[in-house]
Amino acid sequence: MAAQHVETEQEQATLSTGLQSATEEPEEEEEGAVMTLVEHLEELRRRIIRSFIAVVVASIAGFFLWDRVLNLLTNPLPDIAAKLPHTHGGQKLITTDIGEPFLIALKLALAIGIVIASPYILYQIGAFFTPALTRKERKYAIPFALLGIGLFVIGIVVGYFVLRYPVDWLINFGNSQFDMLIKADSYLTFVAYFLLAFGITFELPLVLTFLGVVGIINSRMLRAKRMYILFGLWILSCFITPGADPYSPVIVGVALTLLFEFSIILLRIIKR
Repeated sequence: MAAQHVETEQEQATLSTGLQSATEEPEEEEEGAVMTLVEHLEELRRRIIRSFIAVVVASIAGFFLWDRVLNLLTNPLPDIAAKLPHTHGGQKLITTDIGEPFLIALKLALAIGIVIASPYILYQIGAFFTPALTRKERKYAIPFALLGIGLFVIGIVVGYFVLRYPVDWLINFGNSQFDMLIKADSYLTFVAYFLLAFGITFELPLVLTFLGVVGIINSRMLRAKRMYILFGLWILSCFITPGADPYSPVIVGVALTLLFEFSIILLRIIKR
């Protein structure tokens, strides 16, 4: 009887210890929602369809704005572009195919649609991944998303005002030996890559802050290797700008320097 009583007390102690450990698990390590593979694929398909519909609807609306957007993108063209030979009264851009103007309008409408629908697309992406995140990860998800969007928009705006310098330099280069006709498709492609380069460049604080959150780098490390990192960033600025003018790399280099210093400040704030 005594042995049975001792065994019973041991079982009760083990059971109470297990319950106590189960209730004391940290909430920050909670796992996300559990779904089967089929449910994940069905959820992903539903999110993609919604995003696609949003882009189509926004692109239809953007088709009525394509000419205004085109005028906005051609504003950085210098005055010399309107005085080039064979431009028929100051026409800035030319087309060579009968359907090219309509295709350009469709491309601009699609770009406008993606820009307009991007907040909804980001919401669908976040809604798909959020259930799988822990509480700690969710705390960083929204600030990181807002920071990334804001930096990308700022980069596009800065790139738009800088666009005049490479266009001016490229048009004036060799104008005494060549008669230049500015083709609409090539000009818009150049503008798209140029603005995209600036938008991606301004994501530097987001990348460095993320690396700091996961513990790969810290503000002390960045300060200790500041000269080497800035040297590499200035070298990088010479390759990421599609224009061959001397102004764009300098502007990008200054922007990367300021963004790097801003990243150090962000890392110090997060550490506190």
